[in-house]
Amino acid sequence: MGENKKEAFRETTDILHHMGEHDLPFGAVSPPIFQSSIFSFKDFDAFQDALADEPSHFIYSRGNNPTVNLCEEKLAALEHGEAAKLVSSGVAAISTALFSCLKGGDHIIMVQDSYDWAQYIVRTYLSRYGIEHTFVEGKDIKDFEEAIRPNTRVIYLESPTSFTFKLQNLRQVASLAKTHGIKTIIDNTWATPLFQNPLDMGIDLVVHSATKYIGGNSDIVAGVIVGKRKEDIVHLFQMEFLPLGPTPDPFMAWLILRNLRTLHIRMPVHYDNALTIAKWLEGRNEVESVLYPMLPSYEQYELARKQMQGGSGLFSFRLKTRDVEKVKRFTNSLYYFKKAVSWGGYESLVFPAATHFKKGEPVPEDRVSLIRVHIGLEDKNTLIEDLEKAFKAMEE
Repeated sequence: MGENKKEAFRETTDILHHMGEHDLPFGAVSPPIFQSSIFSFKDFDAFQDALADEPSHFIYSRGNNPTVNLCEEKLAALEHGEAAKLVSSGVAAISTALFSCLKGGDHIIMVQDSYDWAQYIVRTYLSRYGIEHTFVEGKDIKDFEEAIRPNTRVIYLESPTSFTFKLQNLRQVASLAKTHGIKTIIDNTWATPLFQNPLDMGIDLVVHSATKYIGGNSDIVAGVIVGKRKEDIVHLFQMEFLPLGPTPDPFMAWLILRNLRTLHIRMPVHYDNALTIAKWLEGRNEVESVLYPMLPSYEQYELARKQMQGGSGLFSFRLKTRDVEKVKRFTNSLYYFKKAVSWGGYESLVFPAATHFKKGEPVPEDRVSLIRVHIGLEDKNTLIEDLEKAFKAMEE
């Protein structure tokens, strides 16, 4: 292990296992859950001071809570940010971050293959308030350069995207945005803070669905926003978080704290399993192509290696067939891969793109064959055997 990797590993260990935990009440080893809606004050002056500066005080758990704040401290440190705000879901993180940067008459540029609910917020919700939008592929910096308008205030990224796994050059986009006074926001859920740190590349705000790898056990729903600058998170706290109320529950924050302790153990296993299975799929006659950024054959592989230190368990592949019935047989024959949305837990999942379309509705050719899988923490050879059986069943 090189010295840089050793230092990064030590830093991660300190954040996940020690940061903020040296003076826990009664010498507790595990941080306590402060399941309290309100906090009291010793006198009038203390009460008055707290109300005058709510971002820095415990008053009401719709704002700050000790368990939640400890979780935020760790997540901010993992992303190399100055501050973070935990919220009730991943989509709450996306919407709160967007609302904090936009007003009526503004314009946003968004990557077109980003999370469908992020697109919904922009296409439907923000449009109601006169906020314009442009969707771009984002693989070339020219896509962003050509889309910028005088009223552009936000560039929203997702790298890699979570169904087709297209990357954006984060340093180039951040530099372009700063030249025009534009805020940059990225969904970094796929890579996690272990494998990609967009703030180090000049991005302003990072959002995560903490439901995924940060939670890691398919037992919570949460989101987080991390800011390169503390003032961005304070602004967001006062102007969006307090009035809209996407409040995280203290118990949910405690579950994240518990599950974070294994993040640096889980992610390398997801990565190793996924890379092994992606390479195996490349050699199958039934597979047309594999969309995994950490594969040397992937068209943006060099950018992936430059921006990320590893990959997660989520990727897609295209079957050679365009027969929906064969796709159904393949999906239904899988035993260890659960048929479900989301990803990032310990379990393996399969999500055929064709399920997005209603029964009887035509499925576009490029979506019939597209299969997204999440590779969990199971034995990778067992997962390969499961896929092999499904391929055989597909052709029967």
